[in-house]
Amino acid sequence: MKFRLASLIGALLAVGACTAQVAQKEDLLAAAGFSFRPANTPRAAAALKSLPPHRFVHQVRNGQPIWIYADPTICGCLYAGDDAAYQRFRQMVFQKQIADEQTQAALINQNAAMEQNAAMMDWAVWGPWAPYYIVP
Repeated sequence: MKFRLASLIGALLAVGACTAQVAQKEDLLAAAGFSFRPANTPRAAAALKSLPPHRFVHQVRNGQPIWIYADPTICGCLYAGDDAAYQRFRQMVFQKQIADEQTQAALINQNAAMEQNAAMMDWAVWGPWAPYYIVP
């Protein structure tokens, strides 16, 4: 029973993380200049289901290149943009990855500094109950 509950909680956390990633991607799509179209008719919903979910598809429409991103799970919609929007999106994703890596590095450095400060702490001020593995 406990295993099932832990598995269920793990699955819900994974789905939540995936949903958050897709939502962030859609925010970037909109910021990059992609147009949003809801699949609010049966015909549009069927067309949306025919596309690979959460993947870019490159097509040529009226002689112009177009990038399509289908989201049947979160918004039930389609994003469409030209090459310029797609390139802006890719650049924004790249910048976000760099920012995330810099944040991660800063957190690692901060944790290392905190651990060093804790190791240098004068445990004698805490009296005789200080952890037994600390030698003054």
